[in-house]
Amino acid sequence: MTGKKIFYTDKAPKPKGPYSQAVIHNGLLYLSGQIPVDTDTGQLVRGAIEEETEAVLNNIRIISEEAGTGLENVVKVTCYLADMEDFARFNDVYKKYFPENPPARTTIQTGKLPLDVQIEIDAIVALPLKDSR
Repeated sequence: MTGKKIFYTDKAPKPKGPYSQAVIHNGLLYLSGQIPVDTDTGQLVRGAIEEETEAVLNNIRIISEEAGTGLENVVKVTCYLADMEDFARFNDVYKKYFPENPPARTTIQTGKLPLDVQIEIDAIVALPLKDSR
């Protein structure tokens, strides 16, 4: 059994607390919950649910790609919405990032999210198999 490896990239938002940006273990990349932070400025994205969803999914894309995989290999996501009334609008953005073979997903309404954002998403992503030659 292999141990866990902490994964971090400067191209995505830095963790704001005592947790890792992502962890690699047994061929999977576990991403901590991402909130809508602009990767260029480091500032929170405040706006409609569509804008915040774009920022979150962009962060997940960046971390996945920096780890050597991509959104096509996301196997499971958990989506936390501050208001389930935003579900349809959130879905309109989400399906652009996962147009085919979308990952398994759980979406729940939560009482309050960090920094009063409207959305947070965590993900599990399959890493490419290493060539054993």
